[in-house]
Amino acid sequence: MLLTDYFRSTRDATWDFALQSGVRHGVIRLPEEEWFDLTNKTHWQQVHKNFTDVGITPVIVEPMPNCVHDHIKAGDEKRDESIEKVIKMLPIMDSLDIRTICFNWMAHIGWLRTRSDYPERGGAKVTAFSMADFTPVEAKITAAQLWENYKYFLEAVIPEAERWGIRLALHPDDPPVPRLGDVERIMISGENIRKAVYDICPSPSLGITMCQANFYIMGEDLEQYIKEMAEKIFFVHFRNTVKTENGFRETFHDNGALPMARLMEVYKACGVDVPIRVDHVPTMAGEVSTLPGYDAMGRLFAIGYLKGIMEAVEGKA
Repeated sequence: MLLTDYFRSTRDATWDFALQSGVRHGVIRLPEEEWFDLTNKTHWQQVHKNFTDVGITPVIVEPMPNCVHDHIKAGDEKRDESIEKVIKMLPIMDSLDIRTICFNWMAHIGWLRTRSDYPERGGAKVTAFSMADFTPVEAKITAAQLWENYKYFLEAVIPEAERWGIRLALHPDDPPVPRLGDVERIMISGENIRKAVYDICPSPSLGITMCQANFYIMGEDLEQYIKEMAEKIFFVHFRNTVKTENGFRETFHDNGALPMARLMEVYKACGVDVPIRVDHVPTMAGEVSTLPGYDAMGRLFAIGYLKGIMEAVEGKA
């Protein structure tokens, strides 16, 4: 496995903590300011240089930029021009040797939690989701429309991804529930994920982001699913969680329901050797949260825990 961490485009404490923890490869979020043009190679080169100058080599883009991705998933009037921009990104990524882009198929409502102050060990705070606390939004889309939009996107982009050697890693819906108000969801089960990567537009350039906790929340047997999908796992989100009465909550990486060290053994046994990063960390004592689940100090424990497991299982980190 290749140890990585998640970095926003503007340097913050997470950059320094990751570097100090021995991380040398990055999963990067592209700038979302107006100055950044997704189709401008010079803009990409500047972002890339900002990372490499401090010793971080970008290897994955996550997420697919929302300024295009939202239109594509919704299938609105800007879909085609947004797909064209994605296609123009691919040769730029190839030139910078950034080989993977993590994308999802959550239209209108993306990653969602209903609270960010759920108490964890020692008074740390974590995010949680409860359907009972969800407030619907004014948006509507059906599962049939989502599948149609997904097929449309793949048929346009996959040939170009194959041409440039770029891999698309599909992230499951989070939370993996069939609907949020009038917004339906489709990437909510192992069966649907298999359909999405094997049946719609089969390609060696199309695979998954193995977000462990999401598949656990779906009810999948994680060991069996990893074995079955090993060839399609392009990226791993190393995450733990606990189910609750109406949903789930995040945990410290050593304090949830998933057998983290055992899962690493399964990845190794199945030949899964891809970028991996910690995900959804607690907010620690004295820390002012800037983005719950992605704060800086919680990553220190999580990265150290991941490195220890990697060294024990793989003999390196």
